[in-house]
Amino acid sequence: MSEHRFELKAQWSGGLDGTGHIRAGNLVSAISVPSQLDGPGIGTNPEEMLLGAAATCYLITLGMLLKRQGIITIELNSEIFVHNSPAMKVDKIIHRPRISIPAQPSQEITDKISKATYRAEQTCMISKALKGNVEVIVEPEIHLLNE
Repeated sequence: MSEHRFELKAQWSGGLDGTGHIRAGNLVSAISVPSQLDGPGIGTNPEEMLLGAAATCYLITLGMLLKRQGIITIELNSEIFVHNSPAMKVDKIIHRPRISIPAQPSQEITDKISKATYRAEQTCMISKALKGNVEVIVEPEIHLLNE
């Protein structure tokens, strides 16, 4: 088994109204508390970063699974739900993949695609890391190209 190491460097000034910067490989961003939570809303924030990690992991995993079916393009809309009372907590993430397929696919192909959308969530390493703490929901849409 091999171990892979990733490093993030960060700088922060201030309290909840403060700002900072992060750098991790190709990721370089300003950071702050989001404006929805009464922060300055500058750059990205932990909520967007968690959503981004969950969504990209899910999307890449789904892409690997669907490539076997000859599908190479997937659109994804994901949402994160955060409650801040009595304490900040991420409740759930919803992934809504939209997969376009040729008109009149066999039922077998449609079933395989549908199963892949759920399997991707179960096998994605970020979903596994969140398991037991954050509900991750998949709401797939299979779109026929002639529609």
